Amino acid sequence: MSHIKTRRSVRAYKSEPVPSKGLDAVLEAGTCAPTGGGHQSPIIIAITDPEYRRKIVKLNAEVMVCTTDPYYGAPVVILVLVDGSATTYVEDGSCALENMMLAAHALGLGTIWIHREREIFDSESGKDLLWEWKLPEILRGIEAIALGYPAQEAGKPSAHKQNYIVRI
Repeated sequence: MSHIKTRRSVRAYKSEPVPSKGLDAVLEAGTCAPTGGGHQSPIIIAITDPEYRRKIVKLNAEVMVCTTDPYYGAPVVILVLVDGSATTYVEDGSCALENMMLAAHALGLGTIWIHREREIFDSESGKDLLWEWKLPEILRGIEAIALGYPAQEAGKPSAHKQNYIVRI
């Protein structure tokens, strides 16, 4: 429970690469997430290649209409895509992302949940990437996480709102 309580979003990363063993552990955690009907619908893509990282940064920044790096300079971008015909595709992908974020935190790595992958992979440019990666065009972007070593201390958590939990 302590990792759940202490995980925070990281918005600044060291350029130091994530070791393969650590990345493998984070990715495996994503595969252990529950999925609707046990269908294992997510596809998890770890981007460490600088060229593809630049491409995904550019596509996300275009959706945001900005020029900054939406992944905060993290050396790894992990995308979660899911077959859009799965009835629980959003839930399946979200569970995988959360598992990976908690696993990364347990290993001393930082993460932040990043949006706009749905728009990216619904676009022609996103479909082109799927084609390059030999993945089916039916995949929908759920979200992504930036992954790396934090460059600064994590912030303090916000106080929980009143009536967050209601017992009936």
